[in-house]
Formats: sequence, C-alpha cells, structure tokens
Amino acid sequence: MSHVIDLQHVSWKRQEELILSNVNWQVSKGEHWAVLGLNGSGKTTLLNMVNGYFWPTAGQISVLNQAFGKTDIRELRKSIGWVSSSLQEKVKTADFTEDVVVSGKYASIGLYENPIEEDYQKALKLMNQLGCGQLAGRTYQTCSQGERQKILIARGLMNSPELLILDEPCNGLDFISREELMFAINQLALQKNAPTIIFVTHHLEEILPVFTHTILLQRGTVFDKGETADVLTAENLSRFFDISVGIEWHKDRAWLTLQD
Repeated sequence: MSHVIDLQHVSWKRQEELILSNVNWQVSKGEHWAVLGLNGSGKTTLLNMVNGYFWPTAGQISVLNQAFGKTDIRELRKSIGWVSSSLQEKVKTADFTEDVVVSGKYASIGLYENPIEEDYQKALKLMNQLGCGQLAGRTYQTCSQGERQKILIARGLMNSPELLILDEPCNGLDFISREELMFAINQLALQKNAPTIIFVTHHLEEILPVFTHTILLQRGTVFDKGETADVLTAENLSRFFDISVGIEWHKDRAWLTLQD
C-alpha cells in the first residue's frame, strides 16, 4: 500500500542527544492528521524530516512515494506546502499580499520572477477560498496575525501541493482570529481535491473533525496514534500529560479540562 508519508523506525540525533526515537508513522491518501505534543516533544523536528531538511540517523523515510536517498529532495519539496512561524518571520512586510501568495509558485521569499496573469488569478482564487480575498492590494505588514496566516496558507497552496503541513498556524492568535482561521482550514480540507493536511498543535481544541487521525508525540517518541476519537480519550491523555484530565466533546471537537 502506498502512503503519503511513511516513516519506518526513524531516529534522529543532534550531537549526542536523541531527539526522535524509533518513530513509525504512516499517512494514507484521504487522511488528514493532527500532530499533538507539548513544547519540546519533537513535532517540528518530525516536520523537518518529512521535508528532507533533517536526514534520519536511523530508519527509512518515504514521502509521496519517493524514498529518501533515491529521489531529488528539492523536486519533492515542490509538492509539499509548509506553513510555519519561521516562514512568517522571513516574509518581506512591504510586499503586497498577492505577491506573497504568488511567490509560493517559486518557493522563494520575495517575488523576483515575472509571474503571468494566470498566476495572479490563481492567487486571488486561493485567497477567496480562504476568506481573505479582500486583502488583495494591501501590504503584508497591514494585515493582522490571522490574516497573515491565511495569506501564507494560500502561498503554500500555490503549487497545488499533494501534502500541506501547517505547523502551529494558530499560535499567537486571539480566540476570534483562531476560530476564523480554523474555519478556513476546515473548508479547505473538505474540498474534493484537497491536499493531505498535517496540522501541528499543542492545543487539543484545535483538532477539527476533518482531522481523522491523530499522533501523540512525547519526548521524541510516539505515545499513541490512530483514529482521533480513539486517541483523544480522558484515560489516554491523562497518561500522556501525566496529569488527570477530562475530555468534553462539543461539535466533534475535544476540549481538555484538568481534574481535581
């Protein structure tokens, strides 16, 4: 069976410190996954490995049926959209929003190429799909944090990727901005030709119903993985967080509460 992501017994060391240990993870087409873990659990390291920026110390990695070591990683990355806080820090704030989106076609920070009209048409279509089409003609610096995240997601979709990785996209957003962004992500995931989405978070309530599966990372190891409803139980998460917690489900989203 082919997988969008296939990690087999993957470990990674930084100097002598073991950051990821014996990670096995398979993502099939048609699945959207949430990656849940506390700060320092290895989430971002895992993403860097999927994108080919870090090479496994041990184990095998295949992404979009391309085995690492037997494929051109630079070409593979053209089929992967990645939105992260580090990317937001690199965007030139004086650039127009539509130019930021179009730059995703070239995987560049800043627009140095000569896009064609069809590129801008596609950019505006993506912005409209994500509910930020009204930002066209404005500079990136005039946008709110939530609006900037929508722009970067549109940028990540510019190349029509098969895999879209969202690394804590709601980080730093207020409640209303977060919910607006979550709605946009949900609508994206429901589209017929949506890419496989990997959504990274350390907030349980951000795991939307469209995320059919969840993987729990704890200190660089896989604590549990599987269908979201089976993974996000009070008993399981109490062991995961090493503290007694309760789970309340509201509109198919799990909300975490501490127990006395």
